Amino acid sequence: MKQLIECVPNFSEGRDPAIIKEITDVIETVEGVKLLDVDPGKATNRTVVTFVGEPEPVTEAAFRAIQKASELIDMSKHTGEHPRMGATDVCPLIPIANISMEETAEWARRLGERVGRELDLPVYLYEAAASRPERKNLAVIRAGEYEGLPEKLANPEWKPDFGPARFNARSGATAIGARDFLIAYNVNLNTTSTRRANSVAFDVRELGRVLNDPASGKPLKDATGEPLRQPGTLKGVKGIGWYIEEYGIAQISMNITDIRATPLHIAFEECCKSADRRGMRVTGSELVGLVPLNVMLEAGRYFLKKQQRSAGVSEEELIKIAVKTMGLDELAPFDPQRKIIEYNIAQDDPATAKKLIKKDLRAFANEAASESVAPGGGSISAYVGALGVSLATMVANLSSHKRGWDERWEAFSEAAERGQRLKDALLRAVDEDTDAFNAIMAAFGLPKGTPDEKAARKAAIQKATLGAIEVPLRVLRLGLDSFPLIRQMVETGNPNSITDAGVGALCARSAVMGAALNVKVNAVDLEDKTHAAKVVAEADAAMAEAGRLEGEILAIVREKMGV
Repeated sequence: MKQLIECVPNFSEGRDPAIIKEITDVIETVEGVKLLDVDPGKATNRTVVTFVGEPEPVTEAAFRAIQKASELIDMSKHTGEHPRMGATDVCPLIPIANISMEETAEWARRLGERVGRELDLPVYLYEAAASRPERKNLAVIRAGEYEGLPEKLANPEWKPDFGPARFNARSGATAIGARDFLIAYNVNLNTTSTRRANSVAFDVRELGRVLNDPASGKPLKDATGEPLRQPGTLKGVKGIGWYIEEYGIAQISMNITDIRATPLHIAFEECCKSADRRGMRVTGSELVGLVPLNVMLEAGRYFLKKQQRSAGVSEEELIKIAVKTMGLDELAPFDPQRKIIEYNIAQDDPATAKKLIKKDLRAFANEAASESVAPGGGSISAYVGALGVSLATMVANLSSHKRGWDERWEAFSEAAERGQRLKDALLRAVDEDTDAFNAIMAAFGLPKGTPDEKAARKAAIQKATLGAIEVPLRVLRLGLDSFPLIRQMVETGNPNSITDAGVGALCARSAVMGAALNVKVNAVDLEDKTHAAKVVAEADAAMAEAGRLEGEILAIVREKMGV
C-alpha cells in the first residue's frame, strides 16, 4: 500500500497572487504530488499551501517551493499579523497513510539537510523531527520572529540544525518538522478589539494567561523566576487574538495541535462561552487549509445530539449541520469537496468518477442491464442490502422525532447511527464486488507462455478468487447484522412505518441470499478445498438464518397490521 504524507508549508506572502502562483506552480511540476489547497490571507500576508503524495515526491515538491519562495519573497519588506521568521516560515510533514511518525520525521530531516546545504538557509527542526527537546515547540523556535534572527543566530545555543548560522536578510530562516494533523482555525467575534479577542484566546488556549499581582499589576513569578500562569480550558490549543482589516472584525486565531484532546467543535463551544461571559458573541468561524472528514462528522453529531436530534443521518447532512452551527461559511463559502482532505484527494481521481455508487439510480440500472458482465449479482446484492438497512434507519430517525417520544430520542439515534454504518459498508461493497470480478478477469489475461508465467498467472487467479469470495462474505455478514436493527424498528419503532421496516427485512434476506450464491460459485475455483468447504458452509448457514429471521420479522409485521 502507498505511503502518503501531507505537506503544509506556510509562505510569507498573501497579497500578491502572481508570487503565490509561481510557488504553487513549481509544486505541481512534481509528478505524483496533488495540490489540495491554497489559502492566502491579506491581513496575515501569509499563504498556507497543502499538498499530498508519497514521501519522495512530496519532499521534492517542498524543496522546490522553498527554493522558489527564497527567490521571490523579500522578508526585509514583509509585514503581517501572523508571527513569522522566513520566506518559507514553516514546512511541516504530516503522516496520512501507511507511514509512521518516526519515518515522517526522517523525511523532514532529509529535507532540512538539503535546504540547508543547497539553498544556504538556516533550518530549525521542530516537533517530532526536533534535534533536542527544547526545540520541539514551534513558538519557542520562532520567538523574536524575523527581526530577532540576527541575535538568535549569533547565539551558539541557537545554532541552526542545518545551514549557516548567518542572518539571511532576504529569506530569514525556516522551520521544518513532522507533526500530527493540525487544524488552523479562526473564530470570528462581533468586536474590532484585539485586546478583547486576546482575552478570549487567553481563556481557552492551553498556555492560558500570565497572572499579575493585584497590588502592583506586575507578573507573579514562581521560585525559578518563571511567570505564573492560569491555564486555559483547551488542551493542545495555541491561540492569539487579532484584528482582520479585510473583514473588519477581530478573531481568535487558533492552532489545534491535538484534535483528540480538543475536537474542533469543543474549541468553538469554549470560544462561545468565553465571548458570552465577556459581553461578546461568536458570529462564525473559518478553517485555514484542510480538515479531516471525521472532524466534521464528529462536530455534526455533537451539535445534533445537543439539540436532542438523531445523529444517525448521512455524511452530507452531518457536514451541513457542522458548517451551519459553527458558521464556517460566514466569511466565504465552505466547499466540502475542497476543504475536507479525503474528499479533496478523491475528487480528481478517475477511479472515483467511475464508481457505481456515484451514478444516479437510472444510470446504475442501465449499467446493470447492459451487456457488460459487471456489475452483476454481487454488486446488486450489496446495494439491495444497503437499501434494506436504510429503511430501518429511516424508521429509527422518524421514531426519534415522533411527538410524545421525546425521552426515547437517544436510543433511536444510536440505532440510526448503527444503521448508517451498515449502510455505508454495504455501499462500499457495491464497487468492491465489481473490482474483485475485474481482478479475476485481469488475472486470467496474464501471459501463460513460460513455466514461470504459468505459475504467476495461476497464483494471481487464486488470489483474485479469494478476493471475489471475501467481498460477498462481507456482504452476507453485513446483511445478517442488519436484521437485529430491522426487528428492533418493527417491534419498537414508529408504527406508521412498520411496513417500511418489513420491506427492509425482505431486502436484507435478498442481500444475504445473493451474496451467498456468489460465495458458492467462486468457491468452486479454489484450489484450497478446505477453505472452499468452510466458506460454502458459512454461506449455507447464512441463507438459512436469513430466511428464518425474515420470516419472524414478517410475522410480527402481519400481526401488528392485523392481517
